[in-house]
Amino acid sequence: MAQPLRIAIIGQSNFAADVLELLLEKKYNVVGVFTIPNKGSREDILATTATRHNIPVFKFASWRKKGVALPEVLQQYKSVKATLNVLPFCSQFIPMEVIDGADLGSICYHPSILPRHRGASAIQWTLIEGDEDAGFTIFWADDGLDTGPILLQKQTPIEPTDTLDTIYKRFLYPEGVKSMGVAVDLVAAGTAPKITQTDIGATYDPAMFKEENQFVPLNQTAKNIFNFVRGLDSQPGAIAVVLKPDGSEEKIRLFGAHIYSAGPVKQLGSLKLKDLKTPAYIHQDGLLLQGTDGNFVNVRRLKKGSKMINAADWFKQSDQPQITEFSEDELLKKEILRGVWHSILKAPIEAETDFFAAGAGSMDVVRLVEECKDAFDVPLENEHVFMAPVFEEFFVEIVKNLRQGSSATGVEVPFEGFVMRANKREIRVPTQLFINGQFIDAEGKDTLDIINPTDETLICKAACASRNDVDKAVQAAHNAFYGAWKQVSARQRGQLMMKLADLMEQYKEDLATIESVDSGAVYTLALKTHIGMSIDAWRYFAGWCDKIQGSTIPVNPARPNNVLTFTKREPIGVTGLVTPWNYPLMMLSWKMAACIAAGNTCLIKPAQTCPLTALKFAELTVKAGFPPGVINVVPGQGAGAGQAVADHPLVRKLGFTGSTPIGKVIMKSCAASNLKKCSLELGGKSPLVIFADCDLDKAVKHGMSSVFFNKGENCIAAGRLFVEDRIHDEFVRRVVKDIGTMTIGDPLNRSTAHGPQNHKAHFDKLIEFCKRGVKEGATLVYGGKQVPNTKGYFFQPTVFTDVEDEMFIAKEESFGPIMIISKFNGSDVDSVMKRANRSEYGLASGVFTKDISKALAFADRIEAGTVFVNVYNKTDVAAPFGGFKQSGFGKDLGQEALNEYLKTKCVTIEY
Repeated sequence: MAQPLRIAIIGQSNFAADVLELLLEKKYNVVGVFTIPNKGSREDILATTATRHNIPVFKFASWRKKGVALPEVLQQYKSVKATLNVLPFCSQFIPMEVIDGADLGSICYHPSILPRHRGASAIQWTLIEGDEDAGFTIFWADDGLDTGPILLQKQTPIEPTDTLDTIYKRFLYPEGVKSMGVAVDLVAAGTAPKITQTDIGATYDPAMFKEENQFVPLNQTAKNIFNFVRGLDSQPGAIAVVLKPDGSEEKIRLFGAHIYSAGPVKQLGSLKLKDLKTPAYIHQDGLLLQGTDGNFVNVRRLKKGSKMINAADWFKQSDQPQITEFSEDELLKKEILRGVWHSILKAPIEAETDFFAAGAGSMDVVRLVEECKDAFDVPLENEHVFMAPVFEEFFVEIVKNLRQGSSATGVEVPFEGFVMRANKREIRVPTQLFINGQFIDAEGKDTLDIINPTDETLICKAACASRNDVDKAVQAAHNAFYGAWKQVSARQRGQLMMKLADLMEQYKEDLATIESVDSGAVYTLALKTHIGMSIDAWRYFAGWCDKIQGSTIPVNPARPNNVLTFTKREPIGVTGLVTPWNYPLMMLSWKMAACIAAGNTCLIKPAQTCPLTALKFAELTVKAGFPPGVINVVPGQGAGAGQAVADHPLVRKLGFTGSTPIGKVIMKSCAASNLKKCSLELGGKSPLVIFADCDLDKAVKHGMSSVFFNKGENCIAAGRLFVEDRIHDEFVRRVVKDIGTMTIGDPLNRSTAHGPQNHKAHFDKLIEFCKRGVKEGATLVYGGKQVPNTKGYFFQPTVFTDVEDEMFIAKEESFGPIMIISKFNGSDVDSVMKRANRSEYGLASGVFTKDISKALAFADRIEAGTVFVNVYNKTDVAAPFGGFKQSGFGKDLGQEALNEYLKTKCVTIEY
């Protein structure tokens, strides 16, 4: 019987840290971790991970000297009495006394299909040599260079779009970590093979970390050039040499290559590259290199010094010298910046560290930009990160901004309000009604208390519109529709909308700060989604303004006369909008952008708990140049101002987002008042079905997002998860584990993932919802109550299992961070479909499965306006959004949204 293992891990990097975590999850006894010393104050992630698990850590700068093992190093290694050495990734030379020092030997990970591509740059050479497959080998270490007996191998086809980064991220890293666990399992079971390597086909490739090996040979075929460039993308980048007209040379690095076959291009200029027989052509999509076979490679991005540029912009670049000397204060800021990067990437930050190659995603970009603006008070955009993703070049961008300084100017719009001091900003915020292009007090100066959900303090008092105030707004919109707005052409309308979007972009930090304080939205999410998607909506619909058109229709004429019949698409008139509190500015923009693009005028009643971004938005409409009366903002209570909008006879269209019960009241009012057209986006209990054949990692990630995104205050949130019984327990375990890592707290903190609920009444409703779930017999696995020791409306992410169909929590929407999980058996797909469709709601739905037939069958049978397959919450301003059944009717977003704000007129002419 195999003896329990005593494992020593030797290596470094995130890969090694993940292997350690996996072995610990498998309950293996890791007795020591041996890694590299700290770089300054920065510790390798493997050491940090081991320390967190109370595993002894040993840090050696070297294991040997002049080929001889260091006695003190050997002594420390032997002290852990390891029976198996595991080397996930190791850059050091390990002496044979250590390799053979464990009873069972040493197993190593190597990122190639041995014996091909032995050496330190295996992944690069797999691509450079044009191999059809990439893979990795776990082998038993011996005294040769990657020559030991093979324990296991895995491989994957290389895709035409693969680069060094993509092949590593999609296969070599994730599958490599898993396979290291499998290899240890085999050793523990005593069944690990030792297959002798053959020397047939063995290659020993040059080390690509040496600059002299990074120069791309341009005197070869296009395919070979392409393979070389992608083999070094995105680190460190293939080098080419530009021969300048004055005889000097400049080294550049090439990124984003592909074989070019799109035909002739409009040249913007040409470059002469060393060893390239023909000129390299700059065009609007990159830099074209012609191979010896006459075919072309297109390179999208170039790196000049430390600056990444679009290749098409080569001739737009200034010849200003790079900043190479820095003051003491700037160098101090460099270390602050290094700390910001480290806090995001959780890895040592070197001069050449690439933000994206280190694993950063879109939300990390938002966080980096915001933390840098916070720390250095410089104007930065997301684009700065994409064009300067390497740490050193990003630091140079910060320095440039610091040296240049910044200033902001703008038209002052008169209003009464207050100064919001938050997020290291001072923001003037209006609190009055906005009617006919002016901020005015409400009738009787009535106000609403606006409460900060983070600490329950009073933010301000905002004007509360009466029925008479709503009538003023409607009259202003009516006059504008038949007056000044009629004089604005469709193209001019689009230009106004674009200008407004630009202003929203300019003030997006202010808007996101207000949204975060006012509604409890996490700031980084508010910036990216609440505000970012609002801007996208205005720009998208601005493009539609001069493309709204009718059609000609062939009809039967009364001979001998002829008939011309055509249709016109016209705006409806004054439109009333009533929006909810979960995405204050985004819901405004989704509806209003389509409404304005179609040529209507409007008034909006924003949610009474958080109207401040709508009022700040109103200020921007003045700066953008919208005529008075086109856009009006009337905060107030639903029963007062909201009902007045629905009842008003001059309002010809109403767009509403809110609960189903209120939607029914709105619909009755629309019918009773003047039979106004209405579109309703109402409640949801969206089903998410997760089959056992899914990608479980992805299902857990998106399953959590489907429920907890925007702290559950999300109309398309997955109100009920159906998880196949075979993976149910593992799914729940992973969800609970991941919830434990969520940072809950101040929404303005850049590291916060989960903020407070919007207001107290909703918070109390969630408490009661959970109590009822427990009372009816569901199992409360996690949460269900207020976050302990906090002030504000912080509600714990919650998980219920064992939820039966007849339970209240299975049928009703919580609109909060509450995951409702029910099991199903995979053999009875019909039953789970019936259960998913049993709800009276039909807003959204989702399914996770690798079986495309199953996914398409789900999409066919589910009764919901939106279907997500192997993803969730993936909305876009170009895609229609809206529900079925009691989730309402009509669409927001996409071309279809325009139909909600247009009427069709048919014109017939006899001649």
